[in-house]
Amino acid sequence: MSRDPLASSLHDVAAGLLTPFDQSDPSIIHWDALEETAQWLASEGIGVFLACANISEYHSLTHEERVKSVEVASSALPSEATVLGGVGGSTTTAVELAGAAEDNDADGIMVMPPDHTFKHEAGVVAHFDRIADAVDIGTVPYIRGFDVTVDLVERIVRHQNVVGVKWAISDIELFAACVDAARDDCVWVCGMAEPPAPAYYAEGAVGFSAGVSNFCPRAGLALFDALEAGEWERARAIRNLCQPLMDLRKDPGEDNSYPGGYSVQVVKEGLRLAGREPGGVRTPLVEITDLRRQAVEREYQRLQQGLDDIEQSGIVA
Repeated sequence: MSRDPLASSLHDVAAGLLTPFDQSDPSIIHWDALEETAQWLASEGIGVFLACANISEYHSLTHEERVKSVEVASSALPSEATVLGGVGGSTTTAVELAGAAEDNDADGIMVMPPDHTFKHEAGVVAHFDRIADAVDIGTVPYIRGFDVTVDLVERIVRHQNVVGVKWAISDIELFAACVDAARDDCVWVCGMAEPPAPAYYAEGAVGFSAGVSNFCPRAGLALFDALEAGEWERARAIRNLCQPLMDLRKDPGEDNSYPGGYSVQVVKEGLRLAGREPGGVRTPLVEITDLRRQAVEREYQRLQQGLDDIEQSGIVA
């Protein structure tokens, strides 16, 4: 996929593909379940897929598993789908993964945030530039988890092979300033799921990554359609339906101080409620508790009912 079609395809909802680890032996990945979930999402109307992404438990995967995740997604999905392969780690490792993603017919790569305790802005730019230089497919830097300035982001997106940015820093004023400073043809994607999407859409985002839409695609697609049509009241109603499930993702959970302790697990439970086979998780994550599982089911049913009400009457019950 050339640069222009890739840029156009990012005007959409981007679903992350969660890795279905075996429930009893997490060293095993059920690749057939990954393939089936990707195909189900495509049949439901999702057009953009993040393979080997953060929500895929990227940092718990081996190098070979990262390569295969992209290969499986690209092979399973229809030709009209857009697949972004996640690449990260050291610059050399990310370049290797980028090349493998291109070889496996990914339409672009999503460059994970540089995971280094000590960084220099010039080195961060060089890191992204070297990865973008390594492939002919477009690159999408993932801006999250490290401090950025407007100047730093402008230098990152200056590279001709950078098609867009997945933005996941909760600072809308900084986001707006970066959009203003960047190239006019750079595509901006809100990488924080449905709840903040309307606000970021108003400041220049043209798409967003899935949260609840990973297991309830119609929620994200309905939100995207409302934003495209400028139906802000409808968009806010859908956002509000998604919020409780996203709050469950952000909550640390029992006996834990880290935020998002059940973030991936909540999405996997949503997939299970949707009839998929999402599998378990790998350390440093733990399995979801029964109490949290029950909360997800309650909010899942509430989301479905609320979406039904909106589709039928335009009024949230």
